[in-house]
Amino acid sequence: MQLQTVLDEIQKRPGTGDTIPVFDPSTEEQITEFKDCGPEAVNDAVARARESFESGVWHGLPASERAKVLWRVGELIDENADVLAKLESLNAGMTPTQAQGTVTVSAEFFRYYAGWCSKIEGIAADVHTGGLTGIDSHQHAYTLKEPYGVVGLIFPWNGPIFNFCAKLAPSLAAGCSSVVKPAEETPLTALVLDRILTEAGVPDGVANLLLGYGHTAGAAITAHPDVEKVAFTGSTEVGREIVHAAGASNLKKVTLELGGKSPVVVFDDADLKSAIPMAAFGTFIHSGQACVCGSRIFVQRSVFDRFVEGLANIANTLPQGGPTEEGVIIGPLISQKQLNRVLGYLDQGKSDGVEFVTGGHRRDRKGYFVHPTVVTNVATTSRLFQEEIFGPVVSVIPFDDEDEAVALANDTTYGLAATAWTSNLGRAHRIAKRLKAGTVGLNCQMQFDHSMPFGGYKQSGWGYESGKAGLETYLQTKIVWAQL
Repeated sequence: MQLQTVLDEIQKRPGTGDTIPVFDPSTEEQITEFKDCGPEAVNDAVARARESFESGVWHGLPASERAKVLWRVGELIDENADVLAKLESLNAGMTPTQAQGTVTVSAEFFRYYAGWCSKIEGIAADVHTGGLTGIDSHQHAYTLKEPYGVVGLIFPWNGPIFNFCAKLAPSLAAGCSSVVKPAEETPLTALVLDRILTEAGVPDGVANLLLGYGHTAGAAITAHPDVEKVAFTGSTEVGREIVHAAGASNLKKVTLELGGKSPVVVFDDADLKSAIPMAAFGTFIHSGQACVCGSRIFVQRSVFDRFVEGLANIANTLPQGGPTEEGVIIGPLISQKQLNRVLGYLDQGKSDGVEFVTGGHRRDRKGYFVHPTVVTNVATTSRLFQEEIFGPVVSVIPFDDEDEAVALANDTTYGLAATAWTSNLGRAHRIAKRLKAGTVGLNCQMQFDHSMPFGGYKQSGWGYESGKAGLETYLQTKIVWAQL
């Protein structure tokens, strides 16, 4: 598909709800629009998914056949990488380099989970037990891993194609049928992926794309009694709403990948030549619109001033702009709404007496750009310290010893990711155990591999994505007892 074809096609999709505009965040210009699909479209999509699952048209295929289809999806994503990357840049504000890398990683989800299709297995044992009756007997017991059935996949605007593939690939590998809803701000790559799925051989009704608002289409998916599981990535606030809706309908299972306020701990023996640029990359990438961004940095007091100066220098020299501008490293925020949110936090910080080392303002240009911002003198009770901003804003706070660093790092309701920088190997592994986060980087940051599980502690989520754990998210276990 060509880029303009996608922009035209989305306007033709049927819908009964409000018209939803789609913007280029680097110019603030509307590039297309579409209709909210409406409640009947959700009902129809769930019915198609249910029919496809009950018929066994997908989960009834031999595992090797499902694997071939998933592998082909990955190949077709690669073949369409150029248009997919351009759409991610245009719609989500990613730099071309980031968008291209994201597309490559997304394609690999399907190849990785293609390999798992033939490895879904349970356990078996011959058991000599009295069981609950107390009567001595012999049984053969085994477990079956079975797909949940119809699952709802709902994901945000900060990584549209990545989140689409991270959820759909393991769902398909497990044998589920699905309804898929991208964020209303960033629906464009989903249209290309929808075509790719059909071309690769995913049967009709197995993956059903829905476009609409979260409070309309997303809420209808979550509350639908024929949806047996929901996998959601987004804010903790919306995650709570999904839990309530899922419990009120049919007590459906829920996987949540939610917010973060990730700490970075820098000791005075750290290699600052690596730690400073990596910390800058880890907080300012995608204008801070990533759940794992290290938005709270704790630096041992003896190297604090040097670290802050180096971080501020990078913040002041990072090329910022739209996808067609040369040499750009970070792009804009996604929308006017997000811009207002970030500026609101900055205004609050100014009122609280926070010291702005650099940044703290909107760029004087078109687009939703905020200058990368470094702040110090931040109270641990403040909103800047405690709440997820989702913008290019980082608080830097000094500490004296390891215990204080750990206490500061863990002083949050979130627990998605954390990083520690130190040349002391024993301290590094000791800190890794003490930090309350689902992912901990030791002298590295923003690492990812399809084989490793990803999930959060505390209010950063339930369950895991990626790796074997990401597949098991879409499988339920049945235990079978046979009398011998």
